[in-house]
Amino acid sequence: MYLPSGVYHETYRADHAWWQATFVRAKMAFLVLLLIVGLPLAGNYALSVANIIGYTILSAFGVQLLIGYSGQLTLGHAAFIAVGGYATAIGMLQYGLPYPVSMALGAILAGLWSVLFGLPSARVKGFYLIMTTMAAQFVTVDFIITQYVSRVSGREQSFSLPPGTITVGPWVIDTELKVYYLMIALVTLCTMGMANLLRTRVGRAWIAIRDNDIAAEMMGVNVVRYKLMAFFVAGVLGGLAGSFWISSLYVVSPDHFQFSWSVWLVGVILIGGVGSLHGVIFGSIFVTVLLEALKFAVIPLSDAYPALSTGFLYIKEGVFGLAIVVFLLYEPRGLAYRWQQLKNYFNLWPFAY
Repeated sequence: MYLPSGVYHETYRADHAWWQATFVRAKMAFLVLLLIVGLPLAGNYALSVANIIGYTILSAFGVQLLIGYSGQLTLGHAAFIAVGGYATAIGMLQYGLPYPVSMALGAILAGLWSVLFGLPSARVKGFYLIMTTMAAQFVTVDFIITQYVSRVSGREQSFSLPPGTITVGPWVIDTELKVYYLMIALVTLCTMGMANLLRTRVGRAWIAIRDNDIAAEMMGVNVVRYKLMAFFVAGVLGGLAGSFWISSLYVVSPDHFQFSWSVWLVGVILIGGVGSLHGVIFGSIFVTVLLEALKFAVIPLSDAYPALSTGFLYIKEGVFGLAIVVFLLYEPRGLAYRWQQLKNYFNLWPFAY
């Protein structure tokens, strides 16, 4: 029923199944029912919060791949999200491409752009690689996109998408509910793709490089090739996040992809758990819900203290930084580790010790 202590798998297929017991399959069926049917009944506000969580998950997947699974430090991932968003918008507005085609092209272009800035990882690591990825942020967003790409066809800073531009076949994405279902589809596909990729030879090579790149090279792993492959996949994931986000905003602007968002994504995986796909999901949910709760706490006080309303951005950044410090001190392995410990406790009860 739920694999208590002392029960083992007898086949390779059972050992590598995603949902390994009847109880787990029942929980996942309930989760699917909740996401598809239950949450849409909660109203547009709940859907908007869920879409922000989904966007954060899609954005943080690439950061988790680079930092958590490949050991490549990055502080410029918002640049590749921006490339995906702008490439998708230009593909639809300038060339009349369908949204799925523009999304695919934007993701590939973001992946190739990520490889370009991943090339220094062949010779540098640590602090120097951080500086390289920061350069990607400033060169891409603050220079190329702000000064050139965003001014295509005489536009100013932002691209506005007319209603009805974003369609998937006959399905026009023009409501919060439709954006939500698109988010669920993308998050599911990316999660499944990442989970399966990490179980392949490529995923094992990334983990070997993360643990000890010299030992991995001695065992025959082409370190440079796999590092660049990690940057490409991370860039593709970032491009998908940017392509999705324009479906929610119907506008794309350099202001949406600032350096603070790159730092924010690193904080998300630190809180959720480095080296865990569950960590991406838990970290995104925790951070988004925390900020929404903070907003509800500040709004009633803003009438008496107007400075709280004008300075909410700084309050938000301060609370986020404090949350990272608290997790590093008291839960350094993140929420994913605590979730695993909780599951083990119930699975092994009453012999949880």
